[in-house]
Amino acid sequence: MRRSLLFSLLVVLLFTACTPLSAAAPQTMTDIRLPVGYIPNIQFAPLYVAIEKGYFRQERLNVTLDYSMETDNVALVGAEKLPFAVVSGEQVLLGRAQDLPVVYVMAWYQQYPVGIVAKTSQNIRKPEDLKGKRIAIPGLFGASYIGFRALIGQVGLKETDLTLDSVGYNQVETLAADQQQAGVIYTTNEPVQLKALGYQVDVIRVSDYIQLVSNGLITNEKTARENPELVKSMVRAVLKGIQDTIQNPDEAYTTSEKYVEGLAQADEKVQKEVLMTSIALWKTDRPGYSEPQAWENMQNVLLEMGSLKQPIELKSAYRNDFLPEAK
Repeated sequence: MRRSLLFSLLVVLLFTACTPLSAAAPQTMTDIRLPVGYIPNIQFAPLYVAIEKGYFRQERLNVTLDYSMETDNVALVGAEKLPFAVVSGEQVLLGRAQDLPVVYVMAWYQQYPVGIVAKTSQNIRKPEDLKGKRIAIPGLFGASYIGFRALIGQVGLKETDLTLDSVGYNQVETLAADQQQAGVIYTTNEPVQLKALGYQVDVIRVSDYIQLVSNGLITNEKTARENPELVKSMVRAVLKGIQDTIQNPDEAYTTSEKYVEGLAQADEKVQKEVLMTSIALWKTDRPGYSEPQAWENMQNVLLEMGSLKQPIELKSAYRNDFLPEAK
């Protein structure tokens, strides 16, 4: 009887060991629609890498990228219609001022990407040189305008000390034609384009004068409270994509060709410089970390501009406890 029982147990163990993995119960995947606030672009290479290399799948996440308007994304996350979005820091403060319970849980850009570009012949090399000049800007809104106001505020200039012309996203064309003397731009984009056209340019970077909160991952208070493991999983996967892109930029560029229409036919030298300039803004020895001083600075700028009527509780606006522990 005992020998028969032992034999039966052995058969069961052997059968279990030989059962193929495909026969095991499949792991449940969570579908995530992730808005990024812009069109498909090489700047999103880390997300393309995270999809292609399975970093999201390893966290049991099935991520689809959504190229929608940023303010709508903040509202959707705040209303608990979406669990995550990639937005810039000022949108978090403006959203919370409207009682949207959004929370910034991972910093992507460690340096604010806005700056001023001018042809070298204009002799505009520091913020003080902007006084009396005519300057192109996409519009009096968004991260570009906030970065511009923060920059001139650092040297005591006011908007009335110069002329701002809203030109949409045509800064390169207006500067090339000398219709404007300088332009408010993203440091990863327009300066690269102007240099590719053969112009010598000078760039004044906002981040050289003041630390502000830039693009990062947000969620809402309910998701953070009720599903913290989901938030940690999302943060881990995105950070893996960022670090992989930093370490393997050429591979990341090739991966991005699958997601960015026309990238394979674009000027590779220019687009790779855009990527490398972006990587310089992502690099840090504390991946994902939100600097408290950057939040203080951002709030002060928004208060000075009148975009915020009164200070908000900053400690509720961002969290660093969803980041992987430092090794």
